[in-house]
Amino acid sequence: MIALVQRVREARVEVAGEEVGAIGRGLLAFVCAEPADGEPQAVRLVDKLLRLRILADGGGRMNRSLADSGGGLLIVSQFTLAADTRGGNRPSFTGAAPADRGRELYERVIELARERHPDVQAGRFGAEMQVYLVNDGPVTIPMRVA
Repeated sequence: MIALVQRVREARVEVAGEEVGAIGRGLLAFVCAEPADGEPQAVRLVDKLLRLRILADGGGRMNRSLADSGGGLLIVSQFTLAADTRGGNRPSFTGAAPADRGRELYERVIELARERHPDVQAGRFGAEMQVYLVNDGPVTIPMRVA
């Protein structure tokens, strides 16, 4: 799975003008499933999101995780993370899992995160979403779990 993680002071996602998820300080994770992904990758992604030490400690250093701090986690599906731009000016998205499988894994990531963390919000898979955020730092971390 591919994720783009941003440390945020606040973030929210809207669908058709309706707020469907919002957090204060914490992490915004854009998530994309790849064709070979399954349960093991979903579990590893959630483990990484909850333990990634990119939140500030008392001294301002990136030394705390969501598990340490109790911050919020907003998970948003984004198949465009699998874009392949090597072949020209129009990206190919064949590196993303088919929609049904992508939805299944996205929902599983949310379920796993909610089992382990008290403040998990999410966007809507396949919806046209508007994401608003205040990136803190800025800190943006691309990651892939296999």
